[in-house]
Amino acid sequence: MPIIKSSADLRNDYNGISALCHEYSEPVYITKNGKGDLTVMSIEAYEQLIGKLELYNLVREGMDDIQSGQIRPFTEALSNIRKRK
Repeated sequence: MPIIKSSADLRNDYNGISALCHEYSEPVYITKNGKGDLTVMSIEAYEQLIGKLELYNLVREGMDDIQSGQIRPFTEALSNIRKRK
């Protein structure tokens, strides 16, 4: 269930919202005049999210390569990696 706080809560209880972000490692949604306005999260949660997105992009690139036929045998790829060392 998402954590929702008002902009007044953010202004008046920054430390409490910061603790929520660190404790639950998920975004806290901030509303302004009753409507969604911002999302805040800990740096650790943000870096984890970015890492997942980067991994998903790499997997997608790999799947695109497979579909377009840009593949080669594993032994060949491993041999090329060893030659680079």
